[in-house]
Amino acid sequence: MDKITITFPDGSQKEFDKGVTPLEIAKSISNSLSKKALAAKINGGFVHINEPLQESGEIKIITIKDEEGYDVFWHSSAHLMAQAIKRIYPEAQLGIGPPIADGFYYDIDLEHTITPDDFEKIEKEMAKIVDEDYLIKRTVYKDKNEALEYFKKHNEFLKIDLINELEGDISAYTQGEFTDLCRGPHVPSTRYLGKNFKLLSVAGAYWKGDEHNKMLQRIYATNYPDKKLLKQHLHRLEEAKRRDHRKLGRELDLFSIQDEIGSGLILWHPKGALMRHIIESYWKEEHLLSGYDLVNTPHIAKYELWERSGHAGFYSENMFSPMSVDEVDYQLKPMNCPFHMMIYNSQIRSYRDLPMRYAELGTVYRYERSGVLHGLMRVRGFTQDDAHIYCKPEELTAEIQDVLDLTMRMLSKFGFSEYDVYLSTRPEKFVGSEESWEHATEALRKAMELKGIDFTVDPGEGVFYGPKIDIKIKDVLGRSWQCSTIQVDFNLPERFDLAYVDSEGERRRPITIHRALLGSLERFFGILIEHYAGNFPLWLAPVQVKVLPIADRHFEYARKIVNELRAKGFRVEIDERNEKIGYKIRNAEMQKIPYMIVLGDKEVEAGKLSVRHKGDGDLGQMDLQSLTALLNK
Repeated sequence: MDKITITFPDGSQKEFDKGVTPLEIAKSISNSLSKKALAAKINGGFVHINEPLQESGEIKIITIKDEEGYDVFWHSSAHLMAQAIKRIYPEAQLGIGPPIADGFYYDIDLEHTITPDDFEKIEKEMAKIVDEDYLIKRTVYKDKNEALEYFKKHNEFLKIDLINELEGDISAYTQGEFTDLCRGPHVPSTRYLGKNFKLLSVAGAYWKGDEHNKMLQRIYATNYPDKKLLKQHLHRLEEAKRRDHRKLGRELDLFSIQDEIGSGLILWHPKGALMRHIIESYWKEEHLLSGYDLVNTPHIAKYELWERSGHAGFYSENMFSPMSVDEVDYQLKPMNCPFHMMIYNSQIRSYRDLPMRYAELGTVYRYERSGVLHGLMRVRGFTQDDAHIYCKPEELTAEIQDVLDLTMRMLSKFGFSEYDVYLSTRPEKFVGSEESWEHATEALRKAMELKGIDFTVDPGEGVFYGPKIDIKIKDVLGRSWQCSTIQVDFNLPERFDLAYVDSEGERRRPITIHRALLGSLERFFGILIEHYAGNFPLWLAPVQVKVLPIADRHFEYARKIVNELRAKGFRVEIDERNEKIGYKIRNAEMQKIPYMIVLGDKEVEAGKLSVRHKGDGDLGQMDLQSLTALLNK
């Protein structure tokens, strides 16, 4: 029999008969590994654990301890839930059921409305399927018509819709009587999925995310290898509900989204607007200190500008419709980039002018489908903390290092210290030369290595116009949020014919870096609300101190304290309502105000302040000077 050579992660190699499966390879290493094996990777691509291997290659056995292991586990759990639903509701049409962060969902078309009252019977059927321990088998259709015929026979019309869009081999996975269209991979059998699953919620979702399509029911669920992990996850979910920025935004009177204004458009209330001002002021100070020039650009421009930039061609589905002004088409801007290119091109640039750094808090407008809008996290009008850096090729690594320094400094200021960092390399379709891509990718890599930043290479995930660094921050619940991105851009400099004159008088193309540190201010603000659960650090809190006079006779002293603290630069409010002091304290606590000053007869007579701190309670009496020192610290 023909042999193939399998290379293991440690570099060692071993020969096997052609047709050997990853599960058999795992068993050759140890019985323990074979029992834990969920799937495998061959030469970087996923394969089913029982897939016969025909060629030599590098193998990685995937277990639940691997990040990819949970994706396989949750993807298979989605199939488990779908099979249970089909048993209970045979008329259900199945859409898609992917793994997501901390779980999975499945979209179904069903006349019966699934409610939490149905969850228990679905979970019981899932447990029954686990006990039945069906082997999960992969089928590959070389002919699209065979796949269409199979799913037509089983009246799965949503699957037919998906198959019509597919090219090449089409795969499906079968467990017992249930078969689902899927590229996989999946666990070896239903027994591997255990019984620590939990259906969580139901929401509406348009088929393929398009509001012109039918609304389906999206059932969210999760599953974990043991009960302890499930319990921890459910606790995180409860905590996430408590921290929901939409709920806290309303309770703390920070922002609102109103139907009369339009979906995905934010109204910043006074306290939210004040926090935004604080964030923007800090952002501007840091950028000015880091050698950036601030620029401002219009909200609209002639449509021909977006044709020149290429957005009209490759980004049109995310742009609002053009508007006619004096018989000329204008476009709401989806990006700030073309404006910055035009500012650079407004005069001849010398090599002595470089590097040039333009920074803007520019509001952009993008058409997001109704089904994906979500509070501050996904909106249609948002402010991007954009910047474009124009430099000579030899300056690229140093400029990226400076951007990384600024990014980490700013994120740290807001209380984020854990990150996942990715280097995304050249995709199949790209602009620019391979040589330029290699130079830019190496500059990004070298900058991170010089800064001692751990990163993961994401092969082929760069955007078509250049490689990039993506930085995902982790919040207090361990959730990752994409905020910062540093991209080398080969597209716009070419389209706008950017140039500088070098020391020999020759015309050269500058290297252009596009970067955003916080990303969208709206989204970042939402992340901050949830990270701190509304208990913002003193420098960010919209109201830092609440003065609480006990009775009318204490108002004069209270106003004096308010004025003195405001003169020292603190944000202070006074509560002069005719309410008991206990009510005023509880109200200030609910508004998550960091410090409270209680003023009664004793305080007025002694010229002192009774100070409370949210969470710590009574700090005792102190004079104004001591309080000021405490607040400044």
